[in-house]
Amino acid sequence: MPTLTIDGIEVEVEAGLTVLQACEQAGIEIPRFCYHERLSVAGNCRMCLVEMERAPKPVASCAMPVGDGMVITTNSPAVKKMREGVMEFLLINHPLDCPICDQGGECDLQDQALGYGLDRSRYTEQKRAVKDKDLGPLIGTEMTRCIHCTRCIRFSSEVAGVPEMGATGRGEHMEVGTYIEKALTSELSGNMIDLCPVGALTSKPYAFSARPWELKKTESIDVMDAVGTAIRVDTRGPEVMRVLPRLNEDVNEEWISDKGRFACDGLKRQRLDTPYVRRDGALQPATWDDAFAAIAENLKGQDGSSFAAIAGDMACVESMTALKNLSEALGSNNTDCRADGAALDAGTRAGYLFNTTIAGIDDSDACLIIGSNPRREAPVINARIRKRYLMGGFKAGLVGESVDLTYACDNLGAGVETLNEILEGKHAFSKVLKNAKKPMLILGQGALMRSDGAAVLGLARKLAEAYDMVTDGWNGFNVLHTAAARVGGLDIGFVPSKGGLDVAGILDGAVSGKIKTVYLLGADEIDTSKLANAFVIYQGHHGDAGAHAADVVLPGAAYTEKNATYVNTEGRIQHTRLAVFPPGDAREDWTIIRALSDVLGKTLPCNSLDDVRSRMAAMNPVFGGEELVTAEWGTFGSDGAIESGGFASCIETYYMTDPISRNSETMARCIRALYGDSEGKTGTDG
Repeated sequence: MPTLTIDGIEVEVEAGLTVLQACEQAGIEIPRFCYHERLSVAGNCRMCLVEMERAPKPVASCAMPVGDGMVITTNSPAVKKMREGVMEFLLINHPLDCPICDQGGECDLQDQALGYGLDRSRYTEQKRAVKDKDLGPLIGTEMTRCIHCTRCIRFSSEVAGVPEMGATGRGEHMEVGTYIEKALTSELSGNMIDLCPVGALTSKPYAFSARPWELKKTESIDVMDAVGTAIRVDTRGPEVMRVLPRLNEDVNEEWISDKGRFACDGLKRQRLDTPYVRRDGALQPATWDDAFAAIAENLKGQDGSSFAAIAGDMACVESMTALKNLSEALGSNNTDCRADGAALDAGTRAGYLFNTTIAGIDDSDACLIIGSNPRREAPVINARIRKRYLMGGFKAGLVGESVDLTYACDNLGAGVETLNEILEGKHAFSKVLKNAKKPMLILGQGALMRSDGAAVLGLARKLAEAYDMVTDGWNGFNVLHTAAARVGGLDIGFVPSKGGLDVAGILDGAVSGKIKTVYLLGADEIDTSKLANAFVIYQGHHGDAGAHAADVVLPGAAYTEKNATYVNTEGRIQHTRLAVFPPGDAREDWTIIRALSDVLGKTLPCNSLDDVRSRMAAMNPVFGGEELVTAEWGTFGSDGAIESGGFASCIETYYMTDPISRNSETMARCIRALYGDSEGKTGTDG
């Protein structure tokens, strides 16, 4: 390991680091604009200049590898003068926009100018002006502010894998933008806003809305998909102003999907803020007592087997726990959290988890993707797979519809026939899996939602076992979920118990009259037309499909409005935090079910959030802590016949997949900009 001296301090660092990284390890901060630890080195801003002994001129510390015996000086008068000169150059053309710039208060250029800016400039020429670029409905541009750091260009080509950003011209005439003016198509494009060290790229929906010092910041997690991205919710008064990513190396690093970032404006539209009861064929506002009385009247004298409960894709574990307990108290076994009909077996936890873990993707050397489009279903995980691909020594194959996943991925075939060939060793990709040291497969919901989903699950298990994907210290079998509620629901057993009906059975029972009452806990991704003959109770936060079919509507809380537990696709226990209070008479979901149980004479023994979480831990020990628990391998799926036909992703339109994004004006603009008005509006196949 090389040893070097930095500002008189001897430091030993790993070989291959740069001088800038060595300085950071020594606790010395080096100013920079173009350097970012997750992007390739550009070395074009020169703000990180330092002195190196025996070097004829200053060196860019971000691009200089460490060497044994180096003597580096970062705090001399000469270094300060160099940085002041660089800052003077950067500010030649920079407009005096700070009072109106959305980056104000969070701007790297402002921060560095405070330390290295001069009180005058020697340049009297007119400032350069650059025409703004139209990058679509998400990113606003003020390209005169651009300092040519090229972070956005490197992100789009390296991390997002959609190289739409670039530079044209040279020197003062260089301009950053899309080569052909069009909306960016990456599902991770909003991260360029965070990367931009000045106000050249800003959030278009958030423009001129608030200043950072006005906002209350709450750490939470994103529930727009099942990744469990760490986020920060910024609020002002009762309104969520923006959502930003937080650092979590094991899950999302520091990235966030565009839907998770920008769909938050859907939180203030079409909200349920008071109970409703259907009278004379129309939903009428009511009090909580009226709503509970209507439910109690309907359930009076009703057999428990005619009651059913379906949990939606954004339900928290606390509310599902309370609803499961209430269903059991009423004598019903008809509960299901698999609203899309996915044939997942709750008996074996390894059979429905992303067992490799998201960070574990970095260790894999081969990947078989079955019936999934990770780019749409989990953009952050897709970026992680791309990162592994760029490291080299990694092969990926896709069974399903041909899509651009942003990395080289062989299209192996459309459906089950290909899987059988791979299992029997007759396919060319069989050799790749056999020679891999740590192979993995990713099974998407599109393959599990079919009528033969259980058999497909069983076939995927056989593939994992046949190619040694499950060994000591490595489990390469992965189910990629799209619903934030799904793993948590399976963990507490929110599935039909003995003799109970699943979602399809509940809907058919509602048509035939066997099921008389259906409780929808935020379940909007079902065929509500089959519920016309049943008494429907809908509990949720938006007036979506489930609310329109309801006889009683109970207003619940969105993920930003409650302290709640979710389990991500890899089985990680995570918590949302209350950032704002629910609107109007809306309440936290588990408290609604607890209050209803009182009225029904089936009082649940949970009087606080801690009581509910204790009950969760009793139902499944994984809720006793927040450590990622390795699941035991077992038997799951079935050996039934598998239909022919290709696999398809469960997501049709990325930008609208849930009640929040469907009510987001920003997401609607994305669909109009990228697909046109004729594209499907439902967001899911289910």
